[in-house]
Amino acid sequence: MSKLKDPNRYPKGLNLKKVKALIGHYQTQSDDEAIAEAEAAYRKRTAALIEVPVKLLPAVRKLIHKRAS
Repeated sequence: MSKLKDPNRYPKGLNLKKVKALIGHYQTQSDDEAIAEAEAAYRKRTAALIEVPVKLLPAVRKLIHKRAS
């Protein structure tokens, strides 16, 4: 019997085995553990979410791209 090729494409550093491990982690996590993890991530403040009108999104993306280059 031949192995079936994984049809999924993963970001750099991820593969099927790692994705399955992540899924297993979150499926076995208790509610208290999930809340603690979310609160710890919120306290890190390494990123921010902002709301941008859809029609301004292309301009915002251009500015971010220019800044990152």
